[in-house]
Amino acid sequence: MCGPLPPLPPSPSPSLWRDTDFRRLWAGQTASQLGEHTTLVVLPLFAVLTLDAGAGPLGALRAVGQAPILLLSLLAGAWVDRWRARTVMVLTDAARAVALGAAAVAGLLGLLGLPALFVVAFTVGALSVLFDVAYQASLVRMVRRDQLVRGNSALEGSRSAAQIGGPALGGALVSLLSAPVAAAAGALFFAVSFVSLRRIRRPESVPGRPESVPERVAPVPERPELAAPVRGRIREGLRFVAGNAWLRAVCLASAAFQLSFAATMTVYLLFLPRELHLTGATVGLALAATGPGALLGSVLAARLPGRLGHGVVLVSAAVLGNGALLCVPALHGSTTATILALLAVNFVFGTFSQLVNVTVMSVRQAVTPDGMQGRAAATITFVGMGFTPLGSLLGGLLAQEWGLRTGLLVTAAGMMLSPVLMAASPLARLGRLLPVPREEPRPTERRGSE
Repeated sequence: MCGPLPPLPPSPSPSLWRDTDFRRLWAGQTASQLGEHTTLVVLPLFAVLTLDAGAGPLGALRAVGQAPILLLSLLAGAWVDRWRARTVMVLTDAARAVALGAAAVAGLLGLLGLPALFVVAFTVGALSVLFDVAYQASLVRMVRRDQLVRGNSALEGSRSAAQIGGPALGGALVSLLSAPVAAAAGALFFAVSFVSLRRIRRPESVPGRPESVPERVAPVPERPELAAPVRGRIREGLRFVAGNAWLRAVCLASAAFQLSFAATMTVYLLFLPRELHLTGATVGLALAATGPGALLGSVLAARLPGRLGHGVVLVSAAVLGNGALLCVPALHGSTTATILALLAVNFVFGTFSQLVNVTVMSVRQAVTPDGMQGRAAATITFVGMGFTPLGSLLGGLLAQEWGLRTGLLVTAAGMMLSPVLMAASPLARLGRLLPVPREEPRPTERRGSE
């Protein structure tokens, strides 16, 4: 008598590029990122060239545009988990297109003043926070979990391309045409994203809501936590991240990296022109080398974790990427060799930093239940980015007290704390397959266990 047949090997995942809805998500997210990064340059140039703003108002304008990251990230996570991610992205694209379009028309008519530009900058920044949290949650609701790494690789690759091309495009449009026309181009990118995302046909369910309710109808939540006040939902997200060993490690490593990186960049931007005597164009060229590196990192992120293991990739890539900046304090002069070394350092840093970013995002999405995706992403963003102002102040203080070369060496060495924290955490033990999330307990279950 024959024994049982051996199990069939798992079928390979179909290519995401054959998925029409994923292509529409990718195209919409790419257009949105181009609009966002173009706008980051256009609005300050609008203030300087059209409104003749000085250094003080310009700094305030940039701060107003960045403020929503700290003010709204946690709220964005709570809101995104209550709504369909695609609906949030479509609405925020439409609102950003309207805001920039109105600014462009007002600028062409000579009716846009600096206070109104502040309002536009804050509005676009706040809507961008919502969009960024939503698109990360939308991928989990659209693709299989074994496709997350490849999906994130594609989305983060386009984001890296937008970070390279967006500022350059914005500056070129302002120089060749005018700031109002450049703002209109940003509005056009958001309109293209709106159209692409609106064409996604796959039904998207929100955890805890009945599947039969049409998407355009906001149903009454069935689960108690969906009906809870926003503050309660934020606490749920904070508690979930703090109670998950993988996400807790991601938070700690992210906070250590952002603190040290902000300090390093503060000294770095002083070190290149003052210590190495590089021109502004050369400094820009050196920094631009991180962009192609980030594109390569996105490509590697689609392959290496599945072959070498997610933990190995995370720790080794963080060591190589962060460690590359330790070479900069050893450079002297503005020779060709120095410039080539800077290009190589920034390329290596961009490659392995992006590899870490994509892998961390895939791990976070894989271990987080669908109902917590938005809040988990927002909590990690809030904790990580919350340390950047302190890091910038610390970098300036160290440069002033210890000198540029010593300050850069110390802050760059501080970036090595991030891979150390990951190596000492459960992240380092992750294998080639991503773990399956454990559904978060409901509030009644938590109260019963406390």
